[in-house]
Amino acid sequence: MESHEKIGKIAAEPRDLVDVNLELENTKSNGVKPKTRQLKDLDDLFPYIGDFGWYQRMLFFLMIPYAFFFAFVYFSQIFMTVVPAEHWCFVQELEHLSVEERRHLSIPLKENQYEKCVVYDVDWTRVLASGDITPNTTWPTKKCQGKWEFNFTDVPYETIATQLGWVCDKDEYPATTQAVFFCGSILGGLIFGWIADKFGRIPAIVGTNMAGFVAGLGTAFSNSFWSFCLCRFFAGLAYDNCFIIMYIVVVEYVGPKWRTFVANMSIAVYFTFSACLLPWIALGVADWRIYTLITSVPLVLSIFTPCLVPESARWLISQGRIDEALTILKKFERFNRKKIPDEIVQEFKETAREIAKAEQEIKNYSVIDLFKTPRLRCHSLLLVVFWMCIAMVFDGHVRNVGSLGLDIFLTFTVATATEFPADVLLILILDILGRRWLAFASLVLSGLFSFLATAVPLGLPSASLAIIGRFSVNISYNIGMQYAAELLPTVVRAQGLALIHIMGYVATILVPYIVYLATISSIIPLLILGAIGIFGGCLCLFLPESMGKDMPQTIQDGEQYGLDQRFWDFPFCKRKASDTNGEA
Repeated sequence: MESHEKIGKIAAEPRDLVDVNLELENTKSNGVKPKTRQLKDLDDLFPYIGDFGWYQRMLFFLMIPYAFFFAFVYFSQIFMTVVPAEHWCFVQELEHLSVEERRHLSIPLKENQYEKCVVYDVDWTRVLASGDITPNTTWPTKKCQGKWEFNFTDVPYETIATQLGWVCDKDEYPATTQAVFFCGSILGGLIFGWIADKFGRIPAIVGTNMAGFVAGLGTAFSNSFWSFCLCRFFAGLAYDNCFIIMYIVVVEYVGPKWRTFVANMSIAVYFTFSACLLPWIALGVADWRIYTLITSVPLVLSIFTPCLVPESARWLISQGRIDEALTILKKFERFNRKKIPDEIVQEFKETAREIAKAEQEIKNYSVIDLFKTPRLRCHSLLLVVFWMCIAMVFDGHVRNVGSLGLDIFLTFTVATATEFPADVLLILILDILGRRWLAFASLVLSGLFSFLATAVPLGLPSASLAIIGRFSVNISYNIGMQYAAELLPTVVRAQGLALIHIMGYVATILVPYIVYLATISSIIPLLILGAIGIFGGCLCLFLPESMGKDMPQTIQDGEQYGLDQRFWDFPFCKRKASDTNGEA
C-alpha cells in the first residue's frame, strides 16, 4: 500500500553530511585533501554482501506473515460490524408466528418497503385474540425500543452490531468504533515510533504485534459498545507499525537497485492477497467472534521475530553499536557466499563512526525547523494536507464498498485486488512520468470516477466506477510518502515524515463518519471523497518535481528546492528532449 516511512528512514541516511565532515576533518588535520573513501554509506557495502542474495530473499519471504498481520489489523473490523441491509423490530408477543407473518403484521410499509425503525403500537394480545392478522394502516406507530430481527441474506452471520442492535438510534456505533481504532493508531504511532528509535526496530515489531494480539483477543470477548471500543482502541496501536517497521528493516537490507521491487511487490502481492482473503474467512466461519480470533491469534507469532529477523544495521550504527552491526552484515556475507575484504571492514568501521556522529548532529534539529522558512513551510504544509487527502480518500473507498449496491464481500475483494495492478503500474511509470503530475493525475482521476459513480444507477455501474476510483487512489497512496521523503531535507526528514504520517491518522478519524452518511444517501460519501480527491490532487501542482533530483540535505537546500522549475514542466518531455540532444 504505502511506499512509507521506510523511504524516509533510508533516505534520511546523512550520506552527504558524512562526506563533508570527513573531508573537513582530514583537511584540518593534515592540510591535504584525502583520498576519497570507497565506503561513504551502508549502501556501498552491498557489492561485498550481495544486493539480493539468499539472506535478503529469506527476509523478503518473512514479510509474508507481517503483511497478513497488517491486513488483519486494518480491515478485519469491517466484517465484525457490518449490518445487513434489512432489519426490523422484533415483537415478543408475535414470536410464534413465522418471520414473514410477524413482519407483515407488526411493521408499517413505506413506499413498498418495510420500515426499519418503526413498529405498530397496539395491544398484540387483543389483535391475536381477534383472529385477524391483517395489519391496519391506521394503527398508531412508535420507535422500536427493544430487539431487532435481521435478514441475513446479504450478511449470512451474526456480527457484534446485530447482536447488540447497533441500528436506528445506534446506527452510528460502527462508525464510532472505527474512529476509536484510528485514535489508537495515533498513540501507537507515537509510542512504537519512540520504541523503534530508542530500543531498536525488533522490540518495536514485537511490541506492536503483541498489542494487536492482546487487543484482538479482548475484542472477541467484548459484549458491550464500550468494551468493544476499548479493545479497538488498543488494536489501533498496532496499525500500521505491525508491518511497516518490518518493511523498513527488510528494505534497508536490500541493495538500492532491488528496493523498488521489494518495497512495491511486498505490498502488491503479500498485502493484497491477505486482504482479499479476509471477507472469505468471515463467510467461512460465519461467526464474528471466531473470525476475530482467527485474525488476531496469528499475531502472537511475532514473538519469534528476534530469532529470525536481524536488527537494523542503520539503527545500530546510529547508536554507535558498530561491532553489532558488523556481526549482522557478516551473517549476510556467509549466507550469500560473499567475502568482505579486511580493508573494507576497517574502512566500514571508520565510516560508521562518522555516520553515527552525523546522526547526533541531526538530533539538533526538530520538526519545527520545517516551518521557519517560507518556501519550505509552504511545501511542508502542502505535503501534510496532500497526505491527509490521500489517506481519507483511500480509507473512504475501502469502507464504502458496502454502499455500492452489490455483495459487500465480493466488492471488497475486487476493489482490494486493484492494489496489485496499481503497484505494478507504478513500478513501470513512476520514474518516467515523475511524482508531481502522476500524483495529480491519479488523485484527480479518483475524484472524477467517484463523481461519475454517483451519476449512474446503484449496483454494477456505480461499483465499477468506484472501483476504478479506488485503483487510482492506490497509485496516489504509493507515491505520497516517497514524494514527501524526496522533498524534505535530510536533517528533518524522519521527523517530517512522522508528522505527515500522524496527520494521516488524524484525518482518517473522520472517514467512518463520511461513509456513515450513506445512511442518508448512498451518493454522499462518493461526492465527499471525490471533492477531497480533486482538491488533494490539485495541491500537488504547487509542489516541485523530485524525479531525478538530488534530495535536499540542509534546511537551506529545502528552502531553495525547485526554484529552477516552472509550473508547466513535464519531466517526461524534458527527458525526451535531453535524449534527443544527446543523440545529436
